[in-house]
Amino acid sequence: MPVEIKTTCPYCGVGCGVIARVEEAGAVSVRGDPDHPANFGRLCSKGSALAETIDLDGRLLVPHIAGAPASWDTALDLVATTFADTIRQHGPDSVAFYVSGQLLTEDYYVANKLMKGFIGSANIDTNSRLCMSSSVAGHRRAFGSDTVPGTYADIELADLVVLTGSNLAWCHPVIYQRLAAAKAARPQMKVVVIDPRRTATSDIADLHLSILPDGDTALFGGLLADLAAKGMLDRTFIEAHTQGFDAALSRVANLGLAEVAEATGLDSADIEDFYALFATSERVVTCYSQGVNQSSSGSDKVNAIINCHLATGRIGRPGMGPFSLTGQPNAMGGREVGGLANMLAAHMAIEDAQDRDTVQRFWQSPVIAGKPGLKAVDLFRAVADGRVKAIWIMATNPVVSMPEADLVRAALAACPFVVVSDVMAETDTTALAHVLLPSVGWGEKQGTVTNSERRISRQRTFLDVPGEAKADWWQMAQVARRMGFDAAFTFTDAAAVFAEHAALSAFENDGCRDFDIGAHADMSTDAYEALAPFQWPQPAGMAPRETDSRFFADGRFYHADGRARFVPVTPARDRRTTEAHPFALNTGRIRDQWHTMTRTGKTARLTAHFAEPFVEIHPDDARALDLTPADLVVLESPQGRVVLRALVTPRQNPGHLFAPMHWNDQFASAARIDALVPGLVDPVSGQPASKHVAVAAAKLDVGLYGFAISVEKPKVSGLSSHPLAYHALARASGGWRMEFAAAPLSLEEEGGVQDRDWTGWSVETLGIPPGLEPLGYRDAVTGQIRMAFFDGERLLGAVFLSPRPVAVARNWAISQLGDVHSDLRRRFAVVAGRPGAESIDPGATVCSCFNVGINQIVTAAAGGCCTVEAIGKALNAGTNCGSCRAEIREILNGTRIAAAE
Repeated sequence: MPVEIKTTCPYCGVGCGVIARVEEAGAVSVRGDPDHPANFGRLCSKGSALAETIDLDGRLLVPHIAGAPASWDTALDLVATTFADTIRQHGPDSVAFYVSGQLLTEDYYVANKLMKGFIGSANIDTNSRLCMSSSVAGHRRAFGSDTVPGTYADIELADLVVLTGSNLAWCHPVIYQRLAAAKAARPQMKVVVIDPRRTATSDIADLHLSILPDGDTALFGGLLADLAAKGMLDRTFIEAHTQGFDAALSRVANLGLAEVAEATGLDSADIEDFYALFATSERVVTCYSQGVNQSSSGSDKVNAIINCHLATGRIGRPGMGPFSLTGQPNAMGGREVGGLANMLAAHMAIEDAQDRDTVQRFWQSPVIAGKPGLKAVDLFRAVADGRVKAIWIMATNPVVSMPEADLVRAALAACPFVVVSDVMAETDTTALAHVLLPSVGWGEKQGTVTNSERRISRQRTFLDVPGEAKADWWQMAQVARRMGFDAAFTFTDAAAVFAEHAALSAFENDGCRDFDIGAHADMSTDAYEALAPFQWPQPAGMAPRETDSRFFADGRFYHADGRARFVPVTPARDRRTTEAHPFALNTGRIRDQWHTMTRTGKTARLTAHFAEPFVEIHPDDARALDLTPADLVVLESPQGRVVLRALVTPRQNPGHLFAPMHWNDQFASAARIDALVPGLVDPVSGQPASKHVAVAAAKLDVGLYGFAISVEKPKVSGLSSHPLAYHALARASGGWRMEFAAAPLSLEEEGGVQDRDWTGWSVETLGIPPGLEPLGYRDAVTGQIRMAFFDGERLLGAVFLSPRPVAVARNWAISQLGDVHSDLRRRFAVVAGRPGAESIDPGATVCSCFNVGINQIVTAAAGGCCTVEAIGKALNAGTNCGSCRAEIREILNGTRIAAAE
C-alpha cells in the first residue's frame, strides 16, 4: 500500500506543509498539506517539484579525507583531534563553525551547544547572517527580544499591506497567493510595493514606489514626521508603553516631502499618497525582507519601520504590525537556539552575564562563551588572515553565497583544516575541504523547522538514508564526545535534542523571555513523531492555541521596564556609484531557483524559466553599451568579475541592474554574483549590503555564440581545445542544455572562428561515441553551423552556432532528446532547430508548474482567452503557485497591443 507522510518544505521561511506519497515501488510524489496552517494545501513551483530533486545523482555518500573515501570513525577522529589540538595550541577562538538556515533546529542546537558551551567560543555564525540578522537587531533594539509580533493571518486581515524590499510573488509565493486572494475578496484592501524594480509582486499593487537603493530610512523617517505633523499618533500608547519617541522624532523632524523625494528618488505626489494611506488605514501590516535587511543601514531600516508602528499603536493586534519575512526554511529555528555569533540559546543575550550563567548551568558546561563571536564576513576574513585555523562548514556553500566570494575561496584554500558537511559531493565549497562528511537530505531527515510566523513544524523521514549519510546533529555530537564531552552529548535521536532545547527555553523563565516551548520539554519519541505544527510561545501546562498567537497586544515588551524603544534613525544618503563603476547592482532570488542550486538545479522543470545567469538592464543603458537582447555582459567591481546574459527590460530603472545570486561554478563559467559584492556590512547586525553594489558593465566581445543539447552532461571542464569565453549548463528534459560563446579569433589563428573543428569539439564536449558522424550544415553567408548526432533513431546531441545569439526553438529542441527520429525529415527539423508544420513550439517557459510556454499563451489569447483567469482555465498556467500570473498578464497586454496595431 502507498504510504503518506506529512512533512515540511525545505525552501523558504513560509514553512509550507507537504504530504509526501511513497508508492509500493518507491516512486514519490508531493502535494500541499491542506491542513497545514501556513499554506492550506498551496505549494509554489519549487515545492511542487520536490519529488524531482531527491535522486542520488551527485550525492556524497561516504566520508572523504583528502579526496579519498574513509570510514566514519577515521574521519570523526581526525576532526575531533584536529579541533582539539588547534584549541590547545591557539585558543578556542582559533576554530569556527559556519552553519546554515538549511539545518534543522536539532542540528543547530547541538552545534551551538558544542561551540559556545564546551569549546568556549562564540565563533559560530550562519548564512542566516546574510538574510535576516538586521531584522534580529531591529527587533532586539525595539522590543528587547527577537520577537516577530504577528502572524500570516494579519496580512489577510489588513486594510493596507506595505511590501518593502520584498518580491513576495517570487520569493514567498504562497504568502503572495494568500494576499492576492484576500485582496480579491476585499477589493478595498490596498497594497503598496516599495522596490527599485518593477517585479511580479507589483502586479497586485495599488501603488508602486520605485525607490532608490537604501532610500527606506528616509521614506519611513519622513512617514514618522508626517504622522506627527498630521496628528495621527497614538499618544496614549506612546506614553504608556514606549520610551524615546521625542528623540526619534527629532532625528527626522526636518524630513519634508522635498527632502524625502530627493533622498528616495520618488515623486512627491506618490509619497503623499503613501503617507495618506498609512495614516488613514487603521489595520496596517508592513512586510519587509531582503531589500530592507541586506543593507549597510539594514538595522536602521527595520527600526524606522517599527517606529511608525509603535507611534500609531499598530502592533500586536489583528491585521497590524511590522512583519519580517524570513528567507530560509529554518532561519527562525537558528535564532531560537542562538545560531548567530552574537546570541545565546533560547533568545538569551551573550552580552548578559545572568543569561550566560543561566545557559551554562543548564548545560552544566565547563565554560561559556564570554563575548560575541565573529560574524560571517569577519569570520572568513579571520580565516584569510590566519586567526581561524580550523573551520567546519555545514549545509551551506559560502564560496558562492558570501560577499567577497573570491576572498572566501582563497581563504578556505589556504586554511589549514576545512571540514564540510553536505549532501552533495561537488560544490564550490566542497572542492576545498580536507574532510567531507555526508549528511542526510530532505526526506531522509528527522527534525523541526520554524517559519516566519513562529510556527514550529516537523520534517519527517520518508526515504531510506542513502549510503553512509548521517544527521548533522549526530556528526557534531560524535565529535563532541571524541573531544571529551561525552556526558553532555548522549542524544539518541532528534527527539531527545528537541526535548532538551524545549527544556532550556523554559529553564528559569517566568515570562521574562519570549521564547518558551516548555510544554514539550518531556517529549517522548512517539510524541515527537506525532507533533503537529504549533506557534510559540507554548510554556508548560499550556495547550496548543486554537487561534493565531500574537505578541505585544497587552503593550508589554521585553526590555527590563516592559516598554518598547523608539530608535532614532538618521536617513541614509549613500550613493556608491562612481565614474569607474557607474551602475547600481541589486542582487537577489528568482522564482524557480533556490540559493546555490544544489537542489533546484537537479530538475529540468525549475531550470526552464531561466536556464542561465542574466542581468536585467534598462533599454536606455543597453543602447548606451551597444547591447541587444541576449548579448553577453561583463560586470566588474573592485572585488571581481562575472559574465551574464543581457535581459533588456523597462522593469529596471536607468543606471540600475539586477542579477540573481544562484549560479555557481558547477553551472556557469563566471556567474558567482557575490564575487562582485564587497564586505560592506551594517554596523549593528553585521549583515552584508548585497542590494547596492557599484559595478561597471560592458559588452563581451564574442566570436561565435552557441547552444547545445545532449543526453550526457557536457564535459565543459575537460575541454582540450577551444576554451570558451562563456558557458552555462542546465538540466533539460531527457538530458542537458548548454549556452556558450567562443572568444574572438586570436592573432595566431588563421581563417575564422567558424573554421575551428567544431565537430571534434562537439564530440568531446557532448560525450558522443566515436565514429558517429553528424547530420548538419555550414552556411558561409550567415556564418551559422548546425549539427545533430543520432545513434539509430535516438538523438544524442545537437550544436547550433551563430555569429549572433542563436535563434533556436529551445524548448522544442530539448523535447527532441526523448523522441524517436525515424526519418530524415524529422532529423533535419532538429538540425534546423525548429519544428515542422506538424509540431508545436511551446516557446520559452512561463509557467513552470505546468510547463506552459509563451507561444501556447499567445495562441490561447488569439483564440479568445483574454484574461489571466481564462488562460488558467485553458492551460492551467497560473493556477498553482500564481507566481507567473504577472508575466501572463504582460503577455496578454502585449498580444492586445500587437493586435490593435
